[in-house]
Amino acid sequence: MRLFGALYARALSWAREPRALYYLSGLSFVESFIFPIPPEVMLAPMMLGKRHKAFFFANISLLFSLLGALVGYVLGHWAFHALRPVLDTLHLLAPIEQGVATLSRQMVEHHWGMYGVLILAALQPVVPMKFVTWACGIIGVPILPFLACIGLGRGKRVWLLALLIRLFGERAERILHKYVEWIGWAALVALALLLVWWFWLH
Repeated sequence: MRLFGALYARALSWAREPRALYYLSGLSFVESFIFPIPPEVMLAPMMLGKRHKAFFFANISLLFSLLGALVGYVLGHWAFHALRPVLDTLHLLAPIEQGVATLSRQMVEHHWGMYGVLILAALQPVVPMKFVTWACGIIGVPILPFLACIGLGRGKRVWLLALLIRLFGERAERILHKYVEWIGWAALVALALLLVWWFWLH
């Protein structure tokens, strides 16, 4: 976190502001196509402060993440080549091109494989969603399946967080902090097994 420590600390401070919901919406929106800090850093303290609104906050974050994903898709489809120098300066060009290569390969081999990659990318924070939204626009992934996959993957993240906060309160934050890697990998393995099962049936 040394590189983005200041941004991370700022996002945490936004969660305590009276206008936190607006900041959450903006953070969820821009994170989908350009910003490096995921909205969960605001979601957790906001949910802890108002546990009865945990799922409301989750749904707001999901909605604006989808709107941001659309912006990334449109930028990738219409403005990628013009923005290449800017993306290179921000160190985003190489990851986006890698995402394009991965999705293109999956599109050629099997459409369902491509959609699995989209769900995995939205579900876990290892490959930021912004790279995938740009890549989908560049290669022209069908828009409705694109939104469905992004919504499913990102929705699982925010809804799981909301459920844990509602059930365990502050204990959930400690649980997530301690076991976040295990939880994330378990979810990825479960989704991978589901995809293998689907391919085997088809």
